[in-house]
Amino acid sequence: MPPKVDEETAKLRKELEDLIKKVKEGQSKVADVKLEDACANVSDAPKVRLTTKKYLKGHINKVNSVHYSGDSRHIVTGSLDGKLIIWDTWTGNKVQVIPLRSSWVMSVAFAPSGNFVACGGMDNMCTVYDVNNRDSTGAAKMTRELLGYEGFLSSCRFLDDKMLITGSGDMKLCVWDVEVGKRTIDEVGHSGDVVSISLAPDMKTFVTGSVDKTCKLWDLRDGLKCQQIFFGHEADVNSVCFFPNGYSFCTGSEDKTARLFDIRSDQAISIMKPPSSTPGFTSAGVSLSGRFLLCGADDNNVHIWDLLKAQHNGTLQGHDNRITSLCVAPSGMGVSTCSWDQHVRVWG
Repeated sequence: MPPKVDEETAKLRKELEDLIKKVKEGQSKVADVKLEDACANVSDAPKVRLTTKKYLKGHINKVNSVHYSGDSRHIVTGSLDGKLIIWDTWTGNKVQVIPLRSSWVMSVAFAPSGNFVACGGMDNMCTVYDVNNRDSTGAAKMTRELLGYEGFLSSCRFLDDKMLITGSGDMKLCVWDVEVGKRTIDEVGHSGDVVSISLAPDMKTFVTGSVDKTCKLWDLRDGLKCQQIFFGHEADVNSVCFFPNGYSFCTGSEDKTARLFDIRSDQAISIMKPPSSTPGFTSAGVSLSGRFLLCGADDNNVHIWDLLKAQHNGTLQGHDNRITSLCVAPSGMGVSTCSWDQHVRVWG
């Protein structure tokens, strides 16, 4: 028997739904043209021909997250085998293996400088390691354990070596001073788990995706203020990725669509779906030119779209299980993906 909904809750819910509907109607009134229509005269993009340049083996369980260092050469991967591995994507060699106290890793982050890595997951904390210093066992030295979450840690990103942003299953966004080990900001960010964070190129704003089906734009310059809320997705927003120019961002969602949101027009200006299959999207990345969107999916493939024309450009095939994370190198010269098949691939 379904739980009884009290009248007041139902009334408030209806009021909220009506408000969202009103906002959507207002948005559609000003949406005078679709991006693909405006770009109808642009010639079709060439077919993206990426191949696996490096096939990285070393994890012995599902690999959940991958992130590039600022040098576009090194990546860090986190796996349920309880290890972080730092790889050199040019040679395919392991640079460091960092054993973790908890094997339930959900997110990893490389500081832009390459000096620190962070990770977190079901252990409800964010752990920071100094890549350049070793402890007595020879592994990277743990510098901070950031505690105080009431839910799993789903995403973390470094602003620089001293500042870190995290999103978690307790719906919160936190900004940490890593040197001191203290939270400088602790804010309820969404009405569901915060799943993904993407920093703007200028590092002053960032966008979040959540299980509550919305994306939000935040400004770091004056505390932590929510600037905009983006509606449209019909299920969890699993991944958000800022555009290289900082004026738009792309999303990958459980509702089997990927979308391009424009910050200035306050709404989605393009919706991408794969031509035949209907996978849910776990991760998203944008090429340096901004022309192509790459989305990792639970059908084991990476789907690519020409963003100007919302055309499916092709797929990258190779993984044998769900792709969990995808990261485009800051230089735009490579893409790394990791999967439940225990492997990491570098495409170029």
